[in-house]
Amino acid sequence: MKKIILIPDSFKGTMSSQEICAIMGEQIRKHLPDAEIVSIPVADGGEGSVDAFLTAMGGEKVELTVSGPYGEPVRAFYGRLPNETAIVEMAAAAGLPLVGDNKQADRTTTFGVGQLMAHAVRNGAKKLIVGLGGSATNDGGTGAAAALGVRFLNQAGEAFVPVGATLKDIARIDPAGLLPEIGIAEVVTMCDIDNPLCGPQGAAAVFGPQKGADPAMVARLDAGLAHLADIARRDLGREIRDLPGAGAAGGMGGGMVAFFGSSLEMGIEAVLNQVSFDQLAADADLVLSGEGKIDSQSLRGKVVIGVARRTRRLNVPLIAVVGDIGDRIESAYEEGVSAIFSINRVAVPFSEARHRAQSDLALTVDNLFRLFQGMKGRI
Repeated sequence: MKKIILIPDSFKGTMSSQEICAIMGEQIRKHLPDAEIVSIPVADGGEGSVDAFLTAMGGEKVELTVSGPYGEPVRAFYGRLPNETAIVEMAAAAGLPLVGDNKQADRTTTFGVGQLMAHAVRNGAKKLIVGLGGSATNDGGTGAAAALGVRFLNQAGEAFVPVGATLKDIARIDPAGLLPEIGIAEVVTMCDIDNPLCGPQGAAAVFGPQKGADPAMVARLDAGLAHLADIARRDLGREIRDLPGAGAAGGMGGGMVAFFGSSLEMGIEAVLNQVSFDQLAADADLVLSGEGKIDSQSLRGKVVIGVARRTRRLNVPLIAVVGDIGDRIESAYEEGVSAIFSINRVAVPFSEARHRAQSDLALTVDNLFRLFQGMKGRI
């Protein structure tokens, strides 16, 4: 083998994507010291996405002070890639860790996320990739829009910055003041869920409780998002109520579409497109991917399956090295996965396996390449 691509997701609670690439690469080098190994740490839009993109593509992390979830100043960051692209994690300015135990989904704002976006485009970014994940907010992205110049007016004609509790007070949306640089930039939103904006499967109903919302607050938040959808359709001409993915990050998925004309992409698709995966993998001999557990949920387009669909078209074999293997995953092979191996070598529960994950991963990859070397020229 002359070229091997490593593109694993993180194993949640045990290893980051970067760690997994490093461990895999070290073991492969023992057997194939001259092979070209291309590591592509995977970002899913949540915490760690900026670091993953910077590791894969180079660039720099830009730090600045912005408004936090409750309007307090916080130090946040985004990534600047070499190709005039900026990577923004909304969690850096509006994430659950920033609120601690003070979870009030009806009071938090995405204003700081908009400030990160504004700084990026004012400093030369022609493309923005915004990762949605781990948010403490339920404002439909109105805070971010306000930071970028969109005005929200109440019945008295007064401008205000809505939060979850005050979405119902929006009487009109005025996009005339939108920052020109954001208006001409390409905006891509990484979104790994397909929940609509509101309703039983919407942002408030499904994710509100983990942000501190009780049933009464969930109902109010859901009504506010429904109202936002109605006003956005009337004033902006964009329909977001039932849009798959609109419910991501407290409705920010819908807001990104309504206010900035963003596309919504599965996280793995955004990564594959940004790193030009098809060109990188066209002459590869093998691709190694993986995730913490491959199961029926993985088949909806998470990392392993997202990569496998590309490698299948390229006729490049893909092996998935995973923490655990669930039931009913046979269709993964139809999607392009060549083989699946679990690193759980001693068949112990996750609570025990997580402490030995690094060594088990190393031994599993070592074992695979011992097999490849032993079978060389035989099949």
